[in-house]
Amino acid sequence: MLSGREMLIYFSLKYDGDWQKIYQAILEKQQIDPEDLKKSLSNVKSNVVTMVDPDYPKQFLHLANAPFVLYYYGDLSLIKDSDSCLAVIGSRENTSYGKQVTEEIVSGLCDQLVIISGMAKGIDSIATRCALTNGGHAVAVLGSGIDYCYPARNQDLYEELKQHHLVISEYPASLEPKPSNFIDRNRIIAALPKCILVTEAKYRSGTLSTITFGLQYGKEVICVPHQAGSESLCNRLIKEGSALIENAEDVLDEYKYIFK
Repeated sequence: MLSGREMLIYFSLKYDGDWQKIYQAILEKQQIDPEDLKKSLSNVKSNVVTMVDPDYPKQFLHLANAPFVLYYYGDLSLIKDSDSCLAVIGSRENTSYGKQVTEEIVSGLCDQLVIISGMAKGIDSIATRCALTNGGHAVAVLGSGIDYCYPARNQDLYEELKQHHLVISEYPASLEPKPSNFIDRNRIIAALPKCILVTEAKYRSGTLSTITFGLQYGKEVICVPHQAGSESLCNRLIKEGSALIENAEDVLDEYKYIFK
């Protein structure tokens, strides 16, 4: 008889990590051919953790659509404690100011906090590279299959994270990303840390989906201010009550406030 773990992995592989299809397969108690399972598992290169495993990240357990399966390379313990994690997110089309302030803040934090991002072009990549350059730890949550580096320009970053940090995805193998994958990916980014830092983003930004998930999950959203009239999502969020962040010390002060 197959275990619950084997069932989850099988359906995840069969349906390319699609949460709704996996859920439906479980509800319908779809049959599993043991030989198909054996063949599917033999093609998995990465590490695998399921929601029935003891080392499954506890941050996901309260989510209505928690990932059934996570594929990963690296050190899963980096996301064991949300109190030691900070998501740093923002625009794919960053300005020189966005790059500068992201690097200044991350360089002052990465010895104390694990930096989490989606490894996207722009602010995400800047934050991750800065953490690694300064001897910190970083985690990338992919919207593609665990063995598919996206964007391709970050291949070096992807390999470094695999070897010495952490790369995770709910999508298996070399699955190419679809637009909807990134929204689903953003719920994972939002669930992992205690706090989400936005260093630069426009009003109409994919960053907003991560923020929305974060607020739903009770996370603190903190923002770097930008020039007036710049259509800054950060400025709008600050007006709505997000903490204003100018440097690493401000972030650490916010963490002290959250945890007191």
